[in-house]
Amino acid sequence: MINGRYFILAFLAVAAPVSAAKQSLGIFSLWGAFRDGNRCWAVAEPEGAARRSGGRAFASVSWGAGGERGQVGFQLARGKRQGSAVLLRIDERLFQLIGGGDKAWAENARADSEIVAAMRTGVQMTLETRAENGAGLRDTYPLRGAATAIDAAAIACAG
Repeated sequence: MINGRYFILAFLAVAAPVSAAKQSLGIFSLWGAFRDGNRCWAVAEPEGAARRSGGRAFASVSWGAGGERGQVGFQLARGKRQGSAVLLRIDERLFQLIGGGDKAWAENARADSEIVAAMRTGVQMTLETRAENGAGLRDTYPLRGAATAIDAAAIACAG
């Protein structure tokens, strides 16, 4: 099971502006890869993120000092409604995520691996849930460049 503490720490690192990152590993089409000390991640914003109101949403796959390796996580633009399912669709594959507040993540390391494998070959990824106010929350992420960004981040933190 994912330790929520490490998940939150990974997102705090990712949530910092890109300019604060110690090292950019590259921008690969719509995904970027970054390293900050012993933390590495591949990250992307959803389509239309610049036009949205609310918080800054993004998807990431991270590696770090807490032992996480290829951990999938999402920052939602708004808090998730308590009790609402969080569903992730990658092309025709469907995954159920765990969510709390404005974060969502895979249930365990096996689910992380399955999601990352689907991301590598997929075309589009969509996350859906209900926001605290009951409105539908849907973020769509094109996966062009995701596999290369994931590889760059994994290699940077492999040592």
